[in-house]
Amino acid sequence: MERNDTQTQYRPSRLLRLTLKGGQARVFLCDTALMAQQAREIHNASNTCTAAMGRMLAGAAIMGANLKSDGDRLTVTINGGGPAGPLCAVAGPDGRVKVTIEHPEVELPLKKNGKLDVGGALGKDGQLTVMRSFGYGEPYIGRVNLVSGEVAEDFAMYYLESEQTPSLCALGTLVGEDVLSAGGVLIQAMPGCSEELLDALEIRAELFSAISQMLREMTLEEIVEGCFRGLEPEILEECPLELRCDCSREMIERVLLSMGADELRDMIEKQHGCEVSCHFCRKQYAFTGDELTSLLEQAQK
Repeated sequence: MERNDTQTQYRPSRLLRLTLKGGQARVFLCDTALMAQQAREIHNASNTCTAAMGRMLAGAAIMGANLKSDGDRLTVTINGGGPAGPLCAVAGPDGRVKVTIEHPEVELPLKKNGKLDVGGALGKDGQLTVMRSFGYGEPYIGRVNLVSGEVAEDFAMYYLESEQTPSLCALGTLVGEDVLSAGGVLIQAMPGCSEELLDALEIRAELFSAISQMLREMTLEEIVEGCFRGLEPEILEECPLELRCDCSREMIERVLLSMGADELRDMIEKQHGCEVSCHFCRKQYAFTGDELTSLLEQAQK
């Protein structure tokens, strides 16, 4: 692949939804290398933090594909107390995902097996939190204690504990000078799944420990053919995925208003304005003292 243009050197990010054995199990499989590279560039991230964001992008994209309505959104946060700080992604059913990590510059030595120490960077003394908002009413919030901070195992535990769904979840990111591959797979047995299929999936589970290497060498369709041969895979849907932030000046104004009149008055008197940076896309929004004064008048009303 040419290494001169992020938009052309990678395959488009996308997700496949498929079933096995006539619906006895469902599978979500995604390639998110382009998105992971874009996140690396936006946040100027280290290799380890790039790997963490790459895994989170894939996990959130798969989870977002299960949302029903266009206005639905989910926010997934891993806060394990590690030096990289919290890792957060927001996703919807439209395939748009955004991601941020508090300290993207954090780098750690490789683990003894030569792999990036994502769990060490994120920590495992904390929780994975999933907040689902539906455009109305109160959001649903589910939490599970972290297993390892390596992201995939923590997603699998969430599906098991919060949704009572045993799941095989593999998420991976290969990082060199650039992102070499990224993506993941989620396999879930449906009610009435036969023992024969469960046994076949258990035998093949080890294949997915190398999901990032497979994604580097194969297309999604080739992975389906190679890993699910004999299990009657049927691709039901292909969804494009995209790293996109939905921040806007109006959204930042609402954030400032939520801070209250006293905080706005303090920024006007001491700073004569403010500059706010979006955590997800790093875009800067500047507000003059007069603009803050106008917001203050709204807050007081």
